[in-house]
Amino acid sequence: MTSQLVALCFDANDPLGLGRFWAGVLGWEMVDDPHDGVTLLPSDDTGFRIRFLPTQEKKTGPNQMHFDLKSTSLEEQQQTVARALELGAQHIDIGQRPEEGHVVLADPEGNEFCVIEPGNKFLADCGFIGALSSDGSQKVGYFWSEALGWPLVWDQNEETAIRSPHGGPKITWGGPPIRPKTEKNRLHFDLAPPAHGDQQAEVDRLVSLGATRIDTAQCGPGGVAMTDPDGNEFCVSSPR
Repeated sequence: MTSQLVALCFDANDPLGLGRFWAGVLGWEMVDDPHDGVTLLPSDDTGFRIRFLPTQEKKTGPNQMHFDLKSTSLEEQQQTVARALELGAQHIDIGQRPEEGHVVLADPEGNEFCVIEPGNKFLADCGFIGALSSDGSQKVGYFWSEALGWPLVWDQNEETAIRSPHGGPKITWGGPPIRPKTEKNRLHFDLAPPAHGDQQAEVDRLVSLGATRIDTAQCGPGGVAMTDPDGNEFCVSSPR
C-alpha cells in the first residue's frame, strides 16, 4: 500500500482570486477549503484536487513545478491562451526560443505554465493537464514512483516521468542542471496514507525511501511536513 496524492497546493496571496483564475482556465468546480483557502475539484481523470492556501509571502523566483496544458489543434491552443489572458494571465519570457511552439504564460500571481502546441507525442494520451513538469533529479523521480506506487513512464538521460495507473497527468523531472533551492516552494503535494493505514507507518516508509521529516506548521492540524530527496516540501495528512 502506498500514499495517495490527494492535492496539489499553491501558496496564494489571494486564494479566491487565484482559484477563480484556474477554475476558469481548467473548467473545474471551485469549493471552500477548510483551511481558509479554496479547492478545485477535477472534472476529468486528473485524480487530485488543486488547493489555494493563504500566504503573505510574495513569489520571488521560478516555481519548481508548473503545468503543461495540452492542445489537440492550433485553434485549441490559441483559444486556451486567449482564455487565460482574458482571465488575468500574461506572457512571460523564460528563455524559450522563437521556433518553439509552446506558449509560456504566468497566472495573476506569477506562477508559470505552458500551453503546449498540438502534436506533442509525449502528451498524446493525456488530458488537458498533460503534465506537471518539475525541476528535479533522477533520484527524486524514483522516490515519487515508489512513494505513490506510480510506474515510471520515462527514464532517459536522467529525465524521469511517472503517471498514475488510472491515467491523468504525467509528473516529470527534468534532470540536471537543477536550480539551487533557496526558499520554500510555492507548490507542494498533499498526500494521504493508504486507506485505513497508519500515518506514522507511512511517514516511516517515506523516510526509508529518502524523505526527511521537517519542523514546520505548513501542513495544518495533524499533518506531517516532509521533504523529498531534493528538499521539496510535501505533507502527509492524518487519516480520515
